[in-house]
Amino acid sequence: MTRVLAALACAGLLLAQRKPIEDAWELAMKGQRPQAIQLLHQIIKDNPRDADARLLLGSILQEEGDRTESIAQLTEAVRLRPRSAEAQNALGEALNAFGDAQAARGPFEKAVSLDPKFAQAHVNLGMILLEAGEFDGAARHLDRATELLGHKPDAAYAHYLRAKVYTEQNDVPKAAAQLQQAVALRPDFAEAWSDLGDALKTLSDDAGGLAAFEKAVSLAPDDAVAQTRLGAEYLDQGKAHLAVAHLQEAARLDPTNQSTLYSLQRAFREDGQDEQADAVKKKLAEMLREKDKADQNLLAGIQLNNQGADLEKAGNLPGALEKYRAAVGLLPDHAGIRVNYAVALLRLGQWQQGLAELREAVRREPGNALWKAALDDALRQAPTQFGGQGQAGKPAKAGTKY
Repeated sequence: MTRVLAALACAGLLLAQRKPIEDAWELAMKGQRPQAIQLLHQIIKDNPRDADARLLLGSILQEEGDRTESIAQLTEAVRLRPRSAEAQNALGEALNAFGDAQAARGPFEKAVSLDPKFAQAHVNLGMILLEAGEFDGAARHLDRATELLGHKPDAAYAHYLRAKVYTEQNDVPKAAAQLQQAVALRPDFAEAWSDLGDALKTLSDDAGGLAAFEKAVSLAPDDAVAQTRLGAEYLDQGKAHLAVAHLQEAARLDPTNQSTLYSLQRAFREDGQDEQADAVKKKLAEMLREKDKADQNLLAGIQLNNQGADLEKAGNLPGALEKYRAAVGLLPDHAGIRVNYAVALLRLGQWQQGLAELREAVRREPGNALWKAALDDALRQAPTQFGGQGQAGKPAKAGTKY
């Protein structure tokens, strides 16, 4: 049973509902998600105000990776039931899962306000505040969560996050204590074991650190960070041959991690494998050259984009278009610059290419509501032969600087 769906069950939102909801729940728990989704769509079609069906559907779609409909269903569930802490928390979890932590903060804050004893919402809000660097606020909510959860396995993650707050505040002894509680509550918590090893090593407990690193790797052999930490510890303890195996695995899992490669190069060298060490050194040099090139492209691309924005603001749209085109050539993954390019094309009447570029920007960042609105507006104004509605509209603003 997944955590999101389990939380909904514990909240009592689903188990006491009429038979169709129960059927959908059972299908989801059996792993028959397409059937559950189909049934829930039918329930909502018959009763669009069924907040529970929308809540369950949105949570299932979140786990299926369908950002657009998941957020839409959960947002509607919150609109229908604004006083539901569970609905607010579910929306926040979906927004955060899809990479929009800033938008998730509001629903989590509402959830803890509506139900101050909702432990999971305190954990979620604490996590968001931790990521935002608001450590005092994060600590308050995580402490409240551990108080509410008690000495149970579900409290392990709150202790793990609380340790991260202490680490950020340079209080390593207290971080270690929180991590020891986390692994005591959940002995299979690999990430906590790995962080505990790091804390113990900082506290000069090399034996304890090594044991924790070894435990983390045994639980999560595919965790590149855990493998790197264990390999680096073996290296520091003069066990280069043992270090090589773990650092090689870490490099396989995360081939571009420079810290791992530096340690692997050193391990090969100390283990007498000079040829392999030279190969890693060569790879590192190539990576640094590529990074330098990428940094130069980033600087040049942003300069070109900003020059284009200035030209567009001054009324020189053709000149701006060429600057944007060159900037996209250097930074094809920069969706914001692509939007500037697309809007310039549209303003010059190049509808087909402009719409294509705008669609590509939205595809790259589907969660950006402003760009989605820009695409919708462009389609309303585009001539019918380009798939638009041919309606008059306001001219687009000049491009954005970065």
